[in-house]
Amino acid sequence: MVAKPGNAVLDYWRKHYFLYILLAPALILTLIFKYGPMYGAVIAFKDFSPIKGIMGSDWVGLYNFEKFLSSPNFDVIFMNTLKLSFFGLILGFPIPILLALMLNQIRHTGVKKNIQLFLYAPNFISVVVVVGMLFIFLSPTGPINHLLTLLTGEPVMFMSRPEYFRGIYILSDIWTGAGWASIIYVAALANVDPELHHAANLDGANLLQRIRHIDLPTIRPIMAIVFILAAGGIMSIGFEKAYLMQTAMNLPTSEIIPTYVYKIGLQSGDYAYSAAVGLFNSVINVVLLITVNFIVKRLNEGDGLY
Repeated sequence: MVAKPGNAVLDYWRKHYFLYILLAPALILTLIFKYGPMYGAVIAFKDFSPIKGIMGSDWVGLYNFEKFLSSPNFDVIFMNTLKLSFFGLILGFPIPILLALMLNQIRHTGVKKNIQLFLYAPNFISVVVVVGMLFIFLSPTGPINHLLTLLTGEPVMFMSRPEYFRGIYILSDIWTGAGWASIIYVAALANVDPELHHAANLDGANLLQRIRHIDLPTIRPIMAIVFILAAGGIMSIGFEKAYLMQTAMNLPTSEIIPTYVYKIGLQSGDYAYSAAVGLFNSVINVVLLITVNFIVKRLNEGDGLY
């Protein structure tokens, strides 16, 4: 007799029900804390009033989006966010890969562990502490300016000059995150069969040739996924660090969408307008994620995020 489709589904659930019980807490938390708050995004389309509530507030459609797109600050804020994220991605993406490839060439286990500890440590430093260190080291009386004063005769106002903000932000981001980001590549390279390198050595392949033909193909799928996720979140640059690094003098380059949303929403109390700006930012990220994933799949033999 042929089993009925309904019986097959029931048998499957009976066999694997415990796995779904284990999955249930994570699924419930995701629904509550990830999908539940999406209901609040509707205030971006309303003239929100805390007294009237979300449902009682007047519907204004795309007014808040038009207000942001036509504001005199839009071009500056949007380009600041895009430039900071884009340059951070371009400059920061290859560094963890290079670190992983270099760490993979270290054969002495003790030395390798010590170097990894040194590279991973900055990731555990609080953002507040990192920004505090930047202000101390780059202050007019700090050690870097002390050296510059000896060489040039005058200090450089790193934290006040707008042209230095992006460089300081990106380089400090690379310093704190590159070592930690290399872990996934180090783990992938650990699965490479040593016999492949031995065989390549016997064939006369040098170090760069072994990296090109053995190591890089191994981590290429991971590189594609990491790049897609990074490009998809290119507009979701960290708020805390940018806000802490802001001064009255560097606002022309340090004012980005997350800090603008904070100031408009929480400091000025314009919740509907700030929600519209944040939703606009999220839509840009989704479009970038889908676009970059499509391009990478075409260039990477079908390997992508989905």
